[in-house]
Amino acid sequence: MRTAGFFRGNRWPAAMLLVGLGMCWNPCDGQVLVQAPTPAADAPQSASAADRSQRVATPAGAATTITLQDAINRARHYYAQYRLAVMNANLANQDRVQARASLLPSLSSTQQFLGTNGGSKIPTGRFVTNDGVHVYRSWAVLHQDIPAGFFTIAPYRRAQAADALAQAQAEIASRGLKVTVTTLYYNAIVAQREAVSAQQNLDSATQFLKTTKELEQGGEVPRADVVKAQLQFDQAKIALQEAQLARERAHLALAVLLSPALDENFTIVDDLDDPPALPSADQVDALAQHANPYLRSAFAALKQANQDVSIARAGFFPTFTIDADYGIEANAFALHSTDVSFPQFGPQPNLGYFVTVGMNIPIWNWGSTESKLRQADYRRQQARVELSQAQREALSNLTAYYDEARVARSELATLQQDANLAADSLRLTKLQYKAGDAIELEVLSAQAALSAAKNALDMGEARYRVALATLQTLTGEF
Repeated sequence: MRTAGFFRGNRWPAAMLLVGLGMCWNPCDGQVLVQAPTPAADAPQSASAADRSQRVATPAGAATTITLQDAINRARHYYAQYRLAVMNANLANQDRVQARASLLPSLSSTQQFLGTNGGSKIPTGRFVTNDGVHVYRSWAVLHQDIPAGFFTIAPYRRAQAADALAQAQAEIASRGLKVTVTTLYYNAIVAQREAVSAQQNLDSATQFLKTTKELEQGGEVPRADVVKAQLQFDQAKIALQEAQLARERAHLALAVLLSPALDENFTIVDDLDDPPALPSADQVDALAQHANPYLRSAFAALKQANQDVSIARAGFFPTFTIDADYGIEANAFALHSTDVSFPQFGPQPNLGYFVTVGMNIPIWNWGSTESKLRQADYRRQQARVELSQAQREALSNLTAYYDEARVARSELATLQQDANLAADSLRLTKLQYKAGDAIELEVLSAQAALSAAKNALDMGEARYRVALATLQTLTGEF
């Protein structure tokens, strides 16, 4: 509410009432089973891509099938750390809007009625602050602050830099979320594949124990082979239980990111056998130069620190304020009225304006302004150091992440070949054992080699996918 003197002039009436409206938008499925047909007990175990690509989640009940991209999109709604980064980016954007608005004049409207106790002998009533018993005020007020840094636009530029910094941090969080979801997604697939392999090992151990007992009854093998086959069966049974437990844990870890109610009724698509291509080193370098959010964040932090220095330095200079008021202040709410103190002049125009200009000159504040300037300069020096380190780390990480993806990609062919050879070796060893040309230990060794080779292949494929997602934290999508 304003109280000020009134200077009458000749203007047309103008009165405005500005109402601000605030709006806030806040955006806010079970067991992973990748079943493969259980092979016949005497069927050879193959680790070919065609065999393993059949492993797609198919549990009982109506479950939602999701891909990796579906999982990433879901996690964007429920992962708290990512949502925090997005909220900070939205807040910084609104800070930028407010900083821009602070550079422009504000317009407001003031409506007042002053009712004075009358009944005295003088026409103005009992209070000297009024010039009549009734006083009406209706003003349109134009207000402008001109701080010391107004003409350099330092506050707005700082808000722009802070907005760019928050946007870069949100992008970092988004790419980090992709790495997290990719890791958990393929961990769940690898755990499921290991559970399938453990089931196949148990089926093979069961059949081998049966075959060994039959050969013992025919006097073809000693009792020791049966004992060893029984031990292998028991170990395979325990390994299956552990693999199933690991599968459940991996599924739960993924479900935490995909549903606000920890709904586990979803299945995931096994696409490990179709790895994407790896771009060339030159392409990766070009992408990293334009899409590295870590560098953008460091540059924005330095820009923000530079503007902080400008704002602190402006504390040594004067500040100005301007208020322009236009409207009426009269004993009647009308364009013309008679002044009760001077009735002899008849009706007079009520519209008018007055302007107030203020200047504040800082003189002495016990070194506070200079201290703020030094603080801002210290932060700018630190921002420069962090930018330099971010540039060095960007080069180092780009090389390391690309080498990791390249090596992981190059190992896949060898791992696939080893798995196929191990499957063929187990098939031949079993045939030799039945023919009496191999001992029981050779069968056990071949079985263990196949299991290890298949698990190594699964882990290698998952490693390559995670390496790609990690590389894309520096380059963006490719």
